[in-house]
Amino acid sequence: MEQICKQPTVAEPASGVVQAEPDSVIQVSGLTKAFGHHHALRQISFEVRRGEFLTIFGPNGAGKTTLIRILSTMTPPSGGDVSIDGFSLADDANKIRNRLGVIAHQTYLYETLTAAENLRFYGRLYDLPDLNNRIEKLLAEVGLRARQNDLVRTFSRGMQQRLSIARALLHDPSLLLLDEPYTGLDQHASEMLSGWLARLRDNARTILMVTHDLERGLDLADRVAILVKGKIVFSKASSDIDKSKFQKTYYEFVEQNTRHT
Repeated sequence: MEQICKQPTVAEPASGVVQAEPDSVIQVSGLTKAFGHHHALRQISFEVRRGEFLTIFGPNGAGKTTLIRILSTMTPPSGGDVSIDGFSLADDANKIRNRLGVIAHQTYLYETLTAAENLRFYGRLYDLPDLNNRIEKLLAEVGLRARQNDLVRTFSRGMQQRLSIARALLHDPSLLLLDEPYTGLDQHASEMLSGWLARLRDNARTILMVTHDLERGLDLADRVAILVKGKIVFSKASSDIDKSKFQKTYYEFVEQNTRHT
């Protein structure tokens, strides 16, 4: 049984506001989230370095989606500090949103609009220059240029997810957040998504993904963590993990921390 890794320490000045290091995109310190008497997140602290791909695994109810919703400014935390690209979540939520791209199992696309119209709508929200050329380029990159004038409701689940990737990259964000992006995808679509994520990783895009898919999540990540009942109980570089034994390691940590929490 591997030992539980100590969570990374985070420098915290007297003001209590987390200051991101120059090479750190995400800094989280003592983050908590409570819904009534239920604590979804319990004093978690971690960081994601610039250009790093962090995958967080965890069972249902671990707090993974809550974490993504907080980092994406959709849900306020109950306590703790979060800094993204040097901006405080508490004070600079609008600046943080401009630096985020979010890909989730729910695509948040408008089914009665075409692929190009969806991207144009989101592009105008960010007031992007040269928008039409950027849309055409991204649709070509995700293999949807020939379908750009088709309604999204005619797209397969895999095609919708590819369009979601294009939308998330439209404003060239410094950070991508992925919440169970493989949900509902068939094998072909899942492999295509993994290919895109690998290319983004190789181009030094900073990515945080939460997923149930142990094999794909481990293959893509520079570092992995395990979240159980709102606590990070394991964190290690993927290069230091025996992939053939990771599934056993994962279930041991889940079982141990579920039993003792």
